[in-house]
Amino acid sequence: MATDPMHQFQISKIFDLPNLGNVDISFTNSSAFMVLSVVITLAFFAFTLGGKLVPGRMQSLGEMSYEFIANMLRDTTGPEAMRFFPLVFTLFFFILFANLIGMVPWSFTTTSHLAVTVALAVFTIFVVIIAGIWKNGLKWFKIFAPAGLPAPMYILIVPIEIISFLSRPVTLAVRLFANMTAGHVMLKLFAIFAAFLVGQGGLMAGAAIVPVLATAAIIALEFLVAGLQAFVFAILTCVYLNDVYHVDH
Repeated sequence: MATDPMHQFQISKIFDLPNLGNVDISFTNSSAFMVLSVVITLAFFAFTLGGKLVPGRMQSLGEMSYEFIANMLRDTTGPEAMRFFPLVFTLFFFILFANLIGMVPWSFTTTSHLAVTVALAVFTIFVVIIAGIWKNGLKWFKIFAPAGLPAPMYILIVPIEIISFLSRPVTLAVRLFANMTAGHVMLKLFAIFAAFLVGQGGLMAGAAIVPVLATAAIIALEFLVAGLQAFVFAILTCVYLNDVYHVDH
């Protein structure tokens, strides 16, 4: 199993809990690393909310992060959407830390499981739907019928808009899941190949430098992807929140 690149994604129980009906709610390695991501996110908030007149390094990092997310939300949705700043900020850092934790050897990448990414994506879309209806009432459903079109066009446009909207959680979930899974599989395959060549000895061991260099390159790329995927999830959330405030488009 040590040479199986998919073994790193296997969920294992840490301790059992009584079933909730037919649902097994045992505490697993995935649960543990999600809790760790939450703890690190909360710790980051705590250490960067010092409020000192002369900020230290951590507070400066926090202020830069706050401004970055705030500008992203304002630029994509508008200043009125700043009430959703805590949601976008938390999503960004939870996903970022979950991705980065997965880069630590012998850890677990929670965002490489579709169940986790689907939960995040569905939650995000439900927030958009609930907030949109709360603010606009039933007029919110006008997002599926763009204004100014000839009447016959709505027969074609409305189903397309509905399918496009329903595809949002799918694309959000699959993009994050696929990128994190593919990168870790490639990383494990190159590492296995390098270990195999070293085990052969002689010239074969010397040739192991190629997969070793490839592994180093993939590690650097994976750190970039970890941050990029958190950013993509956050900015798409901002774009989708635009539907709450701009129904007539």
